[in-house]
Amino acid sequence: MRQIKQIIIHCSATPEGRNIGATTIRGWHKERGFSDIGYHYVIRLDGTIEEGRPIKQIGAHCQGHNRNSIGICYIGGLSQDRQPKDTRNVAQYRAMTQLLEQLHEQFPEATIHGHSEFANKACPCFNVNEYLRSIKL
Repeated sequence: MRQIKQIIIHCSATPEGRNIGATTIRGWHKERGFSDIGYHYVIRLDGTIEEGRPIKQIGAHCQGHNRNSIGICYIGGLSQDRQPKDTRNVAQYRAMTQLLEQLHEQFPEATIHGHSEFANKACPCFNVNEYLRSIKL
């Protein structure tokens, strides 16, 4: 198993309410030349957590940070007019919290970040530090 130092949260950069999942993102990433989906987990609109790339494999989700990280992507992140927006619904919020609790237990030394901390992007379109304080992880 790889040494996991970071958990990085992303959004799919799709408009609010667009119902896609790991299969769609896998197709997008393969079209871009990736060998597989870049994320390890995808959180669908209904809160279903889909596995993407196995966590034992290096992801392709955050340049310069893939080797020792796990990538989580929630579906959404844009308003209907394609502006950055925290579109997480209650089911996604709960699923993300549950997943992060599980990963924190498995990898207690790993720090949790938003993609925007490492790239000039709005992704994941919410303040990860505020969220982490609210769930007291």
